Amino acid sequence: MAETKILLVEDEKKIAESLRKGLTEQHYEVDVAYDGVSGRKLFDTNTYDLAILDINLPLMNGYELARHIRSFNEDILVIMLTAMNTTEDKIEGFEAGADDYIVKPFDFLELLVRIRALLKRLHHQPATGGNILKVGDLIMNLDSKEVSREGRNIPLTAKEFQLLEYFIRNKNKVVSRIDIALNVWDIDFDTKTNVIDVYVNFLRKKIEKDFSSKLIYTQVGMGYVLKETP
Repeated sequence: MAETKILLVEDEKKIAESLRKGLTEQHYEVDVAYDGVSGRKLFDTNTYDLAILDINLPLMNGYELARHIRSFNEDILVIMLTAMNTTEDKIEGFEAGADDYIVKPFDFLELLVRIRALLKRLHHQPATGGNILKVGDLIMNLDSKEVSREGRNIPLTAKEFQLLEYFIRNKNKVVSRIDIALNVWDIDFDTKTNVIDVYVNFLRKKIEKDFSSKLIYTQVGMGYVLKETP
């Protein structure tokens, strides 16, 4: 298997060098940039499997860089590194296209586990249902990343798309917030954050508002379930 290529953009050079050394020892190929513009140039001229981005970067912050990366590559994995840990900060990171969000300070082994989990998900996509998933009048195209209902296109962010895919693949099954955290965010469940609930509400508004029936139901004390209305 080809070596995984990682773009690391971190302005604190000691941290960047420590991460580069550790990741290289784990047989990852790593390119390092110390500001957002240099990171963008590396991305524009190379092909990467994963980008690890600090948020508070000189010249171009991590949110802007993530949006640039995501606009050209929907498949690349993106991990945000930051000391900013409010729900609003995390949502902004996910809205910018992040797949995971790690709060500083963190243990290198934690980062390694997150990387391996994301790569495993990327290389082991479930085959059930093929490239088109359907529930009722909602259609999800996994190739074109398009979602429609009643023939009307519904634009979703990358994280909303992943959440909906998880719901559809578990249709009629109650999934807990822990299930969602582990399978959509690849993170250990944090009872102090309501990011998952916020995203479920985002998704509900997009796939249910202005349509004739609900799809996502709350099971009090247990989680959520996506099902067709009888």
